[in-house]
Amino acid sequence: MKEHLIGSDEWEEFDATQELRPVLLGLGNFDIFHTEFDGKPFEGLTVRLFNPQTRLWTIYWADSNAVKLDGGKVGSFEGDEGEFFGREVVAGKDVIVKFHWDMRDPNAPIYSRAFSADAGRTWEWNWYSNFSRR
Repeated sequence: MKEHLIGSDEWEEFDATQELRPVLLGLGNFDIFHTEFDGKPFEGLTVRLFNPQTRLWTIYWADSNAVKLDGGKVGSFEGDEGEFFGREVVAGKDVIVKFHWDMRDPNAPIYSRAFSADAGRTWEWNWYSNFSRR
């Protein structure tokens, strides 16, 4: 979605590549995301860490615009679907962020993201990544 938390329904579509690598003996992984926005290179980094005691994953993000790790989103998988939650300030508003991973089709997983500015009563779904293997 081009603009967040204003009731927009205008979407932008683009191609990107993402390279994933497991680390820490399988207790984590990271990926590098590459694309262009308005003709300018953009790169993102995701770090995912699994805590075997709590059985929770924490997902961290950094990109070439902000150049810092975010506070992380925490959650878990139930079967082939996972939900992860955290907080951010978006468009000047304190929001709950929800990540959803749908891996029911291992050859075409889907990642989506939503924001809630009203303590989880409503959600604005504003990002979808439809993955495919090269």
